[in-house]
Amino acid sequence: MFIDSAKIYIKSGNGGNGVISFRREKYVAYGGPDGGDGGKGGDVIFITDPNMSTLMDFKYKRKYVAPSGENGSGNNKYGKDADDLYIKVPVGTQIIRDDTNELIADLTKPGQKAIVLRGGKGGRGNAKFASATLKTPRFAESGEEGKELYVRLELKLLADVGLVGFPNAGKSTLLAACTNARPKIANYPFTTLYPNLGVVYHKGKSFVMADIPGLIEGAHRGEGLGYDFLKHIERTKLILHIIDVSNPLSDPIDDFKKINEEMYLYNDKLKEIPQIVALNKIDALDASLIDLDDISAKIQSFGYDVLKISAITGIGIENLLDKTIEILDKFKLDVEENTEDVIIYNMPKEKETVDIDIKNGVYYLSGSKIDRLLKRVNLQDENSLRYFEMILKKSGVIDMLKERGFKDGDTINVRNFEFEYYE
Repeated sequence: MFIDSAKIYIKSGNGGNGVISFRREKYVAYGGPDGGDGGKGGDVIFITDPNMSTLMDFKYKRKYVAPSGENGSGNNKYGKDADDLYIKVPVGTQIIRDDTNELIADLTKPGQKAIVLRGGKGGRGNAKFASATLKTPRFAESGEEGKELYVRLELKLLADVGLVGFPNAGKSTLLAACTNARPKIANYPFTTLYPNLGVVYHKGKSFVMADIPGLIEGAHRGEGLGYDFLKHIERTKLILHIIDVSNPLSDPIDDFKKINEEMYLYNDKLKEIPQIVALNKIDALDASLIDLDDISAKIQSFGYDVLKISAITGIGIENLLDKTIEILDKFKLDVEENTEDVIIYNMPKEKETVDIDIKNGVYYLSGSKIDRLLKRVNLQDENSLRYFEMILKKSGVIDMLKERGFKDGDTINVRNFEFEYYE
């Protein structure tokens, strides 16, 4: 089954905790602090695998969590950094933030990487807090939590030539005639439910051809197979527009205009891609009912190359491939692609908040900034509380309190823990 989109949850690893430890050696009555730092959490990294062709793996597994760093230990031993989590995706995969629709990375080369989430930093052990005035710190930092995100994976085929046209125009038959691909072919709408790829070899040259499932009116709004497959046209260098001219009940010119309108309503940039129009099924044409030359002349008047073919008998196929290679050789589509081997995504930092509420002379602190600071201290320990007070001052929170009338000796309440603060 061809799966070209998926939504998954990813989370980088937590940092390991720093440890509280003191030297305990024979004949050393009061050893100093020797608690080591925690290790860094694992990153979440996407990497393209040329052996993958769909996002099928993500249909069954939707949660990816990187391992956490090890905690520190005594004797100044640092915790081990966690291994990074590598997630394999096909070449041509786009990674999109689900909450903002921001394009994180567009992976277009084999082996290309995207570092999407960084692992949390390890907490510092108590040895890092020793100073001339604080010789026996009895606190350490907790590791930083990893970051989490929901992302959408969108696979857009990397084909040189895209076949477009109404259902039953003969696209699958043409693909089979030009390549070794064996798409399902039958005489009913939407026989092709998934894009098919094939490699064309012609006169010493080769290119990739993709059969895009049949479009209908309203496809740009998602009707029929809709934009699930319109997106696969965006990367092509050349469009082969296949029109069935054998049906006297349809208007080939009207069909031609409708398909182009659907493509351009979906993405106006598709107008920049050169297009060859192939009038197909000429072997089944009733010349008394359809004027093929008139149809050809009208489409040419719009500025397109027009060729007459029969995909099922092979009539005109060689001329079509000659023209295709001629255009591919002289035209190079200016596609914005990431050519870097490693793409690094930096999550925008959320604005930290500090909320101050005053009740009965007590200053209540809350907000995301306070929560972040609290994760790294133990308020039950006197030394750790002193460290927390120092952080509040350095981070500007005390100045914010003073603007609200705070003075030395007043009481601060943080998540129901109260203490008096003195400079």
